[in-house]
Amino acid sequence: MKKKVSWFHSLTKDIFIKEKDLLTYQAIGQTRVLIRGAGEMGSGVAHCLFKSGFKVCLTDISRPLAVRRLVSFCEAVYDREKTLEGVTAVRISKPSEMFSVWQEEKIPLLVDSENKTKNFLNPHVLIDAILAKRNIGTNITDAPLVVGLGPGFKAGKDVHVVIETNRGHNLGRLIFEGGAEPNTGVPGIIAGYGLERVIRAPRDGKFKLLKDIGDRVSEGETVAHVEGEPIRANISGVIRGLLRDGTEVSKGLKAGDIDPRGERSYCTTISEKARALGGSVLGAILSQLPQRLRGKSEQLFDSIVKHYRF
Repeated sequence: MKKKVSWFHSLTKDIFIKEKDLLTYQAIGQTRVLIRGAGEMGSGVAHCLFKSGFKVCLTDISRPLAVRRLVSFCEAVYDREKTLEGVTAVRISKPSEMFSVWQEEKIPLLVDSENKTKNFLNPHVLIDAILAKRNIGTNITDAPLVVGLGPGFKAGKDVHVVIETNRGHNLGRLIFEGGAEPNTGVPGIIAGYGLERVIRAPRDGKFKLLKDIGDRVSEGETVAHVEGEPIRANISGVIRGLLRDGTEVSKGLKAGDIDPRGERSYCTTISEKARALGGSVLGAILSQLPQRLRGKSEQLFDSIVKHYRF
């Protein structure tokens, strides 16, 4: 009799659990993904997942400080909508509005620094793309699959998967034990330039633009100022990113980015780094989510069996 019960348990368990080892396209369309951080990298990830069919929701702070504004969905916080390479994010005021935005085939974005949206959305996947170089509130229990971008997370402790964000050979690598490479404080090298590319605030105060994203500048040319103190370009090239005019800044804050390659189209298109991270997150979801959902279904089934004493 015991063997028959065991056989029945096994058979009904296979029938009850519908998650397979691969996500079907239909299942992808019902998979809810919450992304914390709608800056350049978070936007690249959101774009990739949205185009792949996932139900994506973004959150950010009330005053985002994205330098690469033209490729960051967080601009919707200020302008209500932001379109990037054919995909539009829409700022909403309450979580219940996300369903109508999905029906419009757009990405809902909420101002939420405390990660409260997860309680309403109950996401299958949560991605921390804040890139704060430390964990500021993401927990491994936030979703069946939790992914952290860059340093500040430990796989198996804070998140299930860490993704390397440092440029180089390991960019985009999935890490299942330990963390990403430590923050070096040195920007990635582009056309031979690293630190020279970055524009930083010389003092505390209000940031005032004299140039804008897409403008060509020469070495030594003034591109902005803070309380009258000029900020000059360290190299010649095209301004790829700048903070919004009137932003309150602190001394040393990254305020801009000059691209020595001089290609204006790079200012309005997703970077190779953001695309790489988007592909890595997609790979993490496709390879890890089905088994994690299956594990939860097995736990649910076992609890039902125990309750009814099959």
